[in-house]
Amino acid sequence: MSPPDCVAVIPARFASTRFPGKPLALIAGRPMIAHVIDRAHAAKVFAAVWVATDDERIAAAARTAGAEPRLTRADHATGTERVAEACAGLPADALVLNVQGDEPLVAPELLRDLVQALRDDPDVDWVTAAHPSQDEAAYRSPHVVKALVDARGDALYFSRSPVPYARDGSVRFLHHVGLYGYRCAALRRFIALAPGLLEQREGLEQLRGLENGMRIRVLITAHETLGVDTPEDLKAVASRLGGA
Repeated sequence: MSPPDCVAVIPARFASTRFPGKPLALIAGRPMIAHVIDRAHAAKVFAAVWVATDDERIAAAARTAGAEPRLTRADHATGTERVAEACAGLPADALVLNVQGDEPLVAPELLRDLVQALRDDPDVDWVTAAHPSQDEAAYRSPHVVKALVDARGDALYFSRSPVPYARDGSVRFLHHVGLYGYRCAALRRFIALAPGLLEQREGLEQLRGLENGMRIRVLITAHETLGVDTPEDLKAVASRLGGA
C-alpha cells in the first residue's frame, strides 16, 4: 500500500501538569480525543487520521474512535516532535496537519482550509491560522499568542506580548490558533534545528522556524477554537457539545 499524501496527526500525552489524563477526559460520555478524531474525519480531506501518543490507554481510545494510533517516545519536548516521529515513514512531499488533541471544537472547515493553503503555494513551509480579535483582556494576556503578518499573509512574528502596539488606544490584533500544517520535508528540517533565542524567550516553538528563514503562512479565519487546558475549560467545552 502506498503511503498517504495528506495525514491528520493528533499528538496526545497522558501526563500533564495542569490536567493529567486530559485526552481521556469525558465529554458527553466520550473521551476528548474521540471528539477531535471526529472533527478530523469530518474534514473529509485526509487519507488517514493518526493519534501520536506514548500511552496505551490513549492508543486504545483512538482505535475505538476510528483513528490509527502511532506509539511514540515519551521524552518529546513538543507536540511537533511527536508528530515528526509519527510521520517518519512518509515521503518528503506528504502533507501533515498537526491537530491539537485538546481542541475538540475545531472546525472541520478550518482543517480543510489549512490543507488547501499548503496545496495552493508549494513555497510555503508551514501553515497556521489566526482570527481577528478586539478582546482587550486577550490582547493583554500572555496566555494568548498574537500573530503579526506581512502583505502576503506570511508570519512576521508571534508573541505573548500585546502586539501590535495600539498607539491610538484601539485594540485590533490576530489571535493565533494553535494548528499547524507542514510539508514533511519542512517538518524534518524544523526538528533538526536547535531552539533559538526568540523561541526560548517567548516559549513558542514556531519562532524556531521564523528564526531560520522558514515561511509560515497565516490563514486569517473567522473560526475560533476553544482549547482545553484545565478542568474548567472542559466544562465550557462540554456545555457546547451537549453535556459532561
